[in-house]
Amino acid sequence: MFALDASLHAWFVFGLIALAAAAMLSNKVRYDFIAIGVISALTLSGIMSAREAVSGFGNSVVVLIAGLLVIGEMLDKTGVASITGDIIQSAGKKSKHGLLAIIMLASAFLSAIMSSTAVVAIFIPVILGIAKRNQLPASSLLLPMSFAALVSGMLTLIATPPNLVISARLSESGYAPLGFFSFSLPGLLILAATIFFVVFAGRKLLPQNDAAQVPDIYHRKLAHLMEDYCSDREITDVMISAKSALNGVTVGMSGLYTGYGIRIIGIARHQNGQHQYFTAPHAGFVLSEKDILHLSGAPEQLHMACTSLQLQPVTLSATQKQQENWELGATAVLIHPNSRLAGKTIKDVRFRDRYHLDVIGLRRNQQAIPAAEDVRLVPSDSLLVTGAWKNIKALEDQNHDFVVLERASEGDDVAPAYKKMPLALTIVAAMVLISLFDVMPLVIAVLMLVAVAVTGRCLSAEEAYRAIHWQSLVLIAGMLPLATALDTSGGTKMIVDMLMTLAGGKDPQVLLVMLFFITVVLTNFLSNTASAVLMAPIAITAAEQAGVSPYPLAVTVLFAASAAFLTPVASPVVTLVVEPGRYRFIDFIKLGTPLLLIVFAVTYWFVPLVFPWQGN
Repeated sequence: MFALDASLHAWFVFGLIALAAAAMLSNKVRYDFIAIGVISALTLSGIMSAREAVSGFGNSVVVLIAGLLVIGEMLDKTGVASITGDIIQSAGKKSKHGLLAIIMLASAFLSAIMSSTAVVAIFIPVILGIAKRNQLPASSLLLPMSFAALVSGMLTLIATPPNLVISARLSESGYAPLGFFSFSLPGLLILAATIFFVVFAGRKLLPQNDAAQVPDIYHRKLAHLMEDYCSDREITDVMISAKSALNGVTVGMSGLYTGYGIRIIGIARHQNGQHQYFTAPHAGFVLSEKDILHLSGAPEQLHMACTSLQLQPVTLSATQKQQENWELGATAVLIHPNSRLAGKTIKDVRFRDRYHLDVIGLRRNQQAIPAAEDVRLVPSDSLLVTGAWKNIKALEDQNHDFVVLERASEGDDVAPAYKKMPLALTIVAAMVLISLFDVMPLVIAVLMLVAVAVTGRCLSAEEAYRAIHWQSLVLIAGMLPLATALDTSGGTKMIVDMLMTLAGGKDPQVLLVMLFFITVVLTNFLSNTASAVLMAPIAITAAEQAGVSPYPLAVTVLFAASAAFLTPVASPVVTLVVEPGRYRFIDFIKLGTPLLLIVFAVTYWFVPLVFPWQGN
């Protein structure tokens, strides 16, 4: 370890912030790895002790966010989110203006009590279906829906992690933390103005993609999905004859994939009066005479393989086809912006071994490309996968890696645990009431309610752990000490002194403007949580030096941190809709700029009214 001279600490922290920002902007380094690098640098430089550098992992904010993610997953598992989607679908028969308003309201209010990223992921297939049935361009609905989810961060304390970070910072600085609905009034005003603008003017700024290109997720069979994802391939059924070269050979040694590019996506076997169906068979699976193979490949390659390997094309009976549909499912999923698969190939992740599913199609930038095992996946790629319905459901539950776009209509969805919905709603109501009346620390209340949710079987313990986005938690835990280092090194004071000089005469309204736009710039290119972590102490210190209440400036940073309207990479909430909505960068600028000005206007005029400059 090397120790820097104390006079250089602030400059070292500035450099570390710049380096972390550059790494985030590059999109080549995982955010949690960046956080680990920050912790290591702070310790090795001597600016912080090891205990101080890892203190973020024990911070109540990190624990609280983990608990809230589980509560959000509970709402999904018990069908609360899907019921909301049903309400939106029934509203699809109303006017276009009313439909758009209802979509935005539902997205905002549901995101106010659960993860906005999860809400957008759940709503994408619902919105696509509504767009198809109403002959509307999906692009006119998806971005407004995701922007409304962003605005939800301005409604309640638990809506987004930056709110909790800022509230905790106020508490650490000796001020009362923010309440559950402390800033809801200006937040609701922003939401109302946002919806009004988008419904009556903003939708004209969005691209009008051909509605016929939007998939109807409720009626498409696998064959139709393949037209979008792999039109050069088809699926056929063949039987292994007694003379076939595949009789007694393993799947791995069959040569179907290596020689013909053909995948065996299912095998039907009828022996001793029993019917068995195997999906995504492993390489060691031994093929037998009279096995019926469900093959995916190019037509000419399928013909060549059938001829050379003596495979007999068969037409399944209605009963056999029904059994096949029951066993073999298909779904199209989007690679999540934070997916562990991003930057890796299908071969790297051993997709078939890991998920027991086959990737038979791939779309990128609205174009189908060969789903070769050596193609590196990028966020917003969409994959067409086949396999057993239970494995598809397990894949769809990996909601930090995948977002469901559409399912093949051959099988039924796995129904949510609707019977547990009353308990789930009671848990949410209890959480809100405990926060409102300050009965106990919110973090303890949330942990207790998570335990109730699991023991009450609203979700399993495994599902609760899977709901936690560990990458985000590590990022927050790593950035919290960086904010502390900025303060203890004198860096915060340097920034505040500069802001006070620029403000001239310590005018708090000028400080509000500067802090708002600095935070907006950071949040549109970095993580909104990282922006809040860095800007919260600056806002509080600036308020103290100006002799005013810290709440107006703290809430200004809070609102600005949620105003990630200008870039498609600012937040997973907006990144998720880029591919299904076929948006360009300019679309975010065109609609995002007026929405940003709405947020600024409400913040400038109304936040100081709700939180007076001379208040406590």
